[in-house]
Amino acid sequence: MASGDAIHLRSVVALLGAFPALAGADLDVGRGEVVLLQGANGAGKTTLLRVCAGLVGVARGEVVVLGHDLRRDRRLVRRHVGLLGPGGGLYDDLTAAENVRFVVRASGGDVSRVAPALERVGLTGRLADTPVARLSTGQRRRSAIAVFVARNPALWLLDEPHAGLDAEGRALLDALIREAAGTGASIALASHELDRATSIADRTVIVAGGIVTAREPAHVA
Repeated sequence: MASGDAIHLRSVVALLGAFPALAGADLDVGRGEVVLLQGANGAGKTTLLRVCAGLVGVARGEVVVLGHDLRRDRRLVRRHVGLLGPGGGLYDDLTAAENVRFVVRASGGDVSRVAPALERVGLTGRLADTPVARLSTGQRRRSAIAVFVARNPALWLLDEPHAGLDAEGRALLDALIREAAGTGASIALASHELDRATSIADRTVIVAGGIVTAREPAHVA
């Protein structure tokens, strides 16, 4: 493992039931690096992200995330990792502000960051105090992104993060990803929106059949 890598996977096998969603995956993501995971549906991208988040155990292989050996303890890393999936992980009966505050508190973060985070994603006043169930799809997505801004995790794991956002929201997310990487956070991003994703990624890796194949750079200047 290179010194300071945020993600280090070697020969990782992860099973969903009896099916090997990852079948010997290798991946390194450096500190401050943005890596795009590209592949067809069912290739293993989501499972790979969930393994790195400590949410899926592995049957075999080496998994070290932010210096934590996830074969020994998957819980330790979770306070330092953010995972944004298609559902956003929000509670419908809580307001946008309450959702962000809940996650920040649960992860041991600074709740004083909640209001600025909501303002940054354009959820202020009435919108911040509206139950998530009554927000539009784009506003719900912005609420989930506000969690990342408030928590400021060392590792961002993003699964189709632009889904549900309008053009302004997508541009905002791109800016937030670049800012996070600029401060040393690492980002692993799974996306089918290749034109947009490759413009913000440092490197692309291909995921196919639960195996990772490297390809770089993500884009040519």
